[in-house]
Amino acid sequence: MRGHSSQGRRRTVPSGPWPALRTPLHPQAYEKRFPTCPQIPVFLGSEVLCESRSPDGAVHVVERSCRLRVEAPRLLRKIAGVEHVVFVQRNVLNWKERTLHIEAHNETFASRVVVHENCSYTVHPENEEWTCFEQSASLDIRSFFGFESALEKIAMKQYTANVKRGKEVIEHYLHELISQGISHIPRWTPAPVREEDACSQAGLGDPCSLEASGPRSTQDSAPEMVGSDGDKLDADYIERCLGQLTPMQESCLIQLRHWLQDVHKGKIPKDQHILRFLRARDFHLDKAREMLCQSLSWRKQHQVDLLLQTWRPPALLEEFYAGGWHYQDLDGRPLYILRLGHMDTKGLMKAVGEEALLQHVLSVNEEGQKRCEGNTKQFGRPISSWTCLVDLEGLNMRHLWRPGVKALLRMIEVVEDNYPETLGRLLIVRAPRVFPVLWTLISPFINENTRQKFLIYSGSNYQGPGGLVDYLDKEVIPDFLGGECLCNVPEGGLVPKSLYLMEEEQEHADQLRQWRETYQSASVLRGAPHEVMVEILEGESVITWDFDILRGDVVFSLCYTKQAPKPGSQEPGARASGQLMDKGWALGTDYSRVEAPLVCREGESIQGSHVTRWPGIYLLQWHMHAPPGGVVEDVLTALHSPGPRCKLLYYYEVLASEDFRGSMSSLESCTSRFSHLSAATSSSASSGQSHSSSLVSR
Repeated sequence: MRGHSSQGRRRTVPSGPWPALRTPLHPQAYEKRFPTCPQIPVFLGSEVLCESRSPDGAVHVVERSCRLRVEAPRLLRKIAGVEHVVFVQRNVLNWKERTLHIEAHNETFASRVVVHENCSYTVHPENEEWTCFEQSASLDIRSFFGFESALEKIAMKQYTANVKRGKEVIEHYLHELISQGISHIPRWTPAPVREEDACSQAGLGDPCSLEASGPRSTQDSAPEMVGSDGDKLDADYIERCLGQLTPMQESCLIQLRHWLQDVHKGKIPKDQHILRFLRARDFHLDKAREMLCQSLSWRKQHQVDLLLQTWRPPALLEEFYAGGWHYQDLDGRPLYILRLGHMDTKGLMKAVGEEALLQHVLSVNEEGQKRCEGNTKQFGRPISSWTCLVDLEGLNMRHLWRPGVKALLRMIEVVEDNYPETLGRLLIVRAPRVFPVLWTLISPFINENTRQKFLIYSGSNYQGPGGLVDYLDKEVIPDFLGGECLCNVPEGGLVPKSLYLMEEEQEHADQLRQWRETYQSASVLRGAPHEVMVEILEGESVITWDFDILRGDVVFSLCYTKQAPKPGSQEPGARASGQLMDKGWALGTDYSRVEAPLVCREGESIQGSHVTRWPGIYLLQWHMHAPPGGVVEDVLTALHSPGPRCKLLYYYEVLASEDFRGSMSSLESCTSRFSHLSAATSSSASSGQSHSSSLVSR
């Protein structure tokens, strides 16, 4: 983890720059920024999530969701896959104390980057006609696609600019208020308090205890849940529905539920749901409340509560999505089976789109929670999570299609943010040699607590003692894993290209364009191959590639050389492309092939990877496929040809040696029988047998 903190900035503003007012107008000026603010172009808009006032009107709390345009290089925006980010802002205006406190945090990429910002406007202690302004922010970058340093520089630059811009905007709205004849706000005085309201106003020290301005839901106040003293849960209810809780944990649950009843507008989640967020944050009340509020806002925005009633998967998904529910495990958890190796993720995304796949994954999670409730009632004990059995037989390089990997990371992020502590156990069976590469790509985005629930088996190690029989009844082990139970989960298979979405379908045009922008285009001329140089600084790094042949047939190979090609010096890791290899170089003397030549036909999609043995220069090379007996023409002939014969789209990525070794170590640290396979994969590079593979997927 890398942590970066921006400098706090405190400024005291005298009456010179801002009008000398007996009661400052800054809270009113600040509120004029919403819901939109033309003076801040990056601010795209906002909506109120919840709003509350104290009975005497002294304290006003507003929580908003704000959308900001991403001010970053186009490459970084393309990799991140977003054009705007969402921040949640909480404003507490206290008319009695004449203070305005503002807290903000990011909702977008919250599992990768944590941004917190605090601002406050207060009356100067020595001069009531002055306003003190204090602003600070912190930035904690955990992981961001290898662009951590670039992101830190961008954030620091924007933070400095925003502080200056914020003052200018406040001044603008102050002058606007004055031009409207508003130059003085009377001091706040309490309204007459009725005797019966006195008790309710006595506890207003904590803004979290404010009464919500909207209707309150009391669905969780059933008599069986709360004891006679009102601040304890019924012991029988805990045993049957929640599981063992310490007094501290029980207190946190009650406090968070009461806070939701007081502040949250709409349906109050069940105790089991609240408890998942508390467990995900180790019963840290403030952190759990923040995470839960973000999730409730997300559920409202996307109408997730209605998903099981409204979502009907397309017939194509029902046929080719190789996943489904299958009885339960030995602990009574619902069991979900996913035959990922048999699933054509690329074909599904091209046929139904990424959003439909995400909706289907969310419906699975919603159904899982519903099944947990049913099993709790059926077995008479709390069951709050389910087990997932993932069969990786058939997993190969085609599953490394980059838009598919990005979609998978997005789904992992959404599920981890909104369905914490719902995965009780993940059983991965028949993991092939390619699995460590996929694991290296996705494991940094999986919460450490979740990774501890993984049990991974390669080959047939899942059979016999220590395997599936330790977690599943023999009678429910699927037939395709050697059991006797008929499993009705679809087998998946390749999605016919005739079912792919067409570019003419406007609603999918943006997504198709986004997928294409992930790749570089290249033309291969007769006698003039296209080559991409990759500089590897440390052995046991992993080069992965993914390319589509749009026109013509080509031969792909991976070469290694200790000397850089002539066309200009390159920074380490920089990209060079075109025809790079000197025509006078001899195979075996000046360079060697580390990936056997592969003939790639028009219309095919190829994915592959190579675990490097040595540091140095590696060249991804595509040249025209010459049929047997054909004449190889030189570059001069190619220049006089009417146009390129072959065209392709390609993408490559380098997984650093440190990251790859770290992912192998994390595999070995899992409760698994995968260690011998990971060791073999790691040692193959050091022994001179570089692990490499390339696969034609379509």
